[in-house]
Amino acid sequence: MPWTKNDYPDSFKNLDSDVREKAIEIANALLREGNEEGRAISIATAKAREYVQGDNSETQTTYEAFARDDDWILMKKNGERAIFKETTKHELLEKAKPYVNEHNGILTIYHEDGSHEQTLYA
Repeated sequence: MPWTKNDYPDSFKNLDSDVREKAIEIANALLREGNEEGRAISIATAKAREYVQGDNSETQTTYEAFARDDDWILMKKNGERAIFKETTKHELLEKAKPYVNEHNGILTIYHEDGSHEQTLYA
């Protein structure tokens, strides 16, 4: 079922209305092309912001989620202090994704072995 102005993913709720409307349009097109829902939401958010606000990826803060010792950490790229620290990756991402979205950032997620898993444009 396609998303509408009144029925859209929770992650779109904090977007400006013009960005949200464009994100809904893009996400619906991506779903029609067979993309997975989570991927469609992520791509649509980034592309809608770029379309409405211009490409501001150079001014966006990049955050990194990675394993350290027995914990999972969220930090600003090249930061010195952890923003969040949790015992599992799932717990960390539950907090990290909304935080990065609220700060209009980019989230780079790593596997436990330190290899790149994915990058999300909040």
